[in-house]
Amino acid sequence: MAKDLSPSTHPLTPPLTEEEWRSWLRLLRSRRVGISTFFRVMAEYGSAEAALEALPGIAGEAGVSDYKVCPLEPVEREFDAARQAGVRTVAIGSKEYPKSLANIPDPPPILWCLGDIELLQRPMIALVGARNASSLGTRMARKLAADLGKDGQVIVSGLARGVDTAAHIAGVGTGTIAVMAGGVDVVYPAENASLAQEIEEKGLRLSEMPMSAAPQARHFPRRNRIVSGLARAVVVVEAAAKSGSLITARTALDQGRDVLAVPGHPFDARASGCNMLIRDGAELVRSAMDVLEALERPDPEAPADVAPERAEAPGPSVPMHELHQQILDRLGPSPVPEDQVIRDLKIPAGTVSPAIVDLELDGKIRREAGGMLALAT
Repeated sequence: MAKDLSPSTHPLTPPLTEEEWRSWLRLLRSRRVGISTFFRVMAEYGSAEAALEALPGIAGEAGVSDYKVCPLEPVEREFDAARQAGVRTVAIGSKEYPKSLANIPDPPPILWCLGDIELLQRPMIALVGARNASSLGTRMARKLAADLGKDGQVIVSGLARGVDTAAHIAGVGTGTIAVMAGGVDVVYPAENASLAQEIEEKGLRLSEMPMSAAPQARHFPRRNRIVSGLARAVVVVEAAAKSGSLITARTALDQGRDVLAVPGHPFDARASGCNMLIRDGAELVRSAMDVLEALERPDPEAPADVAPERAEAPGPSVPMHELHQQILDRLGPSPVPEDQVIRDLKIPAGTVSPAIVDLELDGKIRREAGGMLALAT
C-alpha cells in the first residue's frame, strides 16, 4: 500500500532563508516534478535540498537517463521578476497560507501574490460561470457579489470574461481575489487589464504558475481547483452542460465544498449546467441570502454537538503510473469529455486532473475545445 504523503499527514516547515526558497522553487520547477511528487520527495528526504540531490537517482531508477534538476539561474530570474513587480511569495505551512487551500488533495506549494494577502484569512465564496454570460447572468453575478461582499465575504473568481469579470467588479470594493491561470503578472484576457490593476490595488491576484508564464488551455483546470479550494462554497451562475465551470463544481464537491447554482431557462444552453447541478442536489440560489443560509445550515449527517471532521486529503488510490495508464485506456483518437473520463474512473477530480495534465505535458494526450480529451496522434 502506498504511503499517504499528503500535506495533511506530512506538514512542511515553510522556507525561511533565501537558499531554502530557491531550493523549494528549483524542486517544484524540475522536470517531471508535479505537486504529488513534490510532497512525496519532501516527505521522504526531509528538505528540498536533499530531494534535489536524490532526483537524478530516482529518475534513473525509473529509466530516465541524463536527468538534470532545474538550475539556479531561472529560479533567480523568477524571484528577481517577482521583486520588481512587488509580488510576494507565500509557502504552504506559513501563517499567511490559507488553511482551506492547504487541506485540498493537491495544494500549490507556493503562491505568488500581488495585492492584499490579508484577504486570504477572511471567509471566501467563489462565483464562477460562463464566459459568454447573458445580460441576466452578469447582473445576477454582480448582485450576488455585492451583497455577499457587504456580508464580509471575499469574492473569489478567475478573472475570465463574463461571470468572473462581473463578480470581480462588484466585489473589488469589499474584497476580491483573482486566481490567474498564467503568471500573476500576466493579465488574461487583455481587456481586463484595468480591472486587474484595480484588483492589485484593492484586492489580491494570485497564481501558482511561474512569473511571466502565458496561460494555456491545460492551466485552467488546475487554476479552477484553487478557486474552489480557497472558498467555503462555489456558486455557479451560468454554465453550459460541458464547461469548465462544471468541472470546478465537481472539484469543489471532491474538496468537500458546498456547491450552489442559479437556475436558468431550460431553452438557454448557458443555464443547462446549472439546472443539471440543481437536479443532482445543488442548492438553488435566488439571492445572496440563499447562499448565506445554506452556509449557516448544519450538516444533517454530522453528529449533534460534534463538529464535522475535516476529510483527510486523499492521495491517489492507485500508483500514479497506473492512473496514467487507466486514463490512456479510456481515450482514443475521437475526443471525449474530460468529466466523463473522471466519472468513469470513479476517482476524485482533484486527483485525476493533475494526472491528465502530466499526460498532456508528456505529449500523450491532447486537449480540445469544450473540455474534450483524446489520444495524441
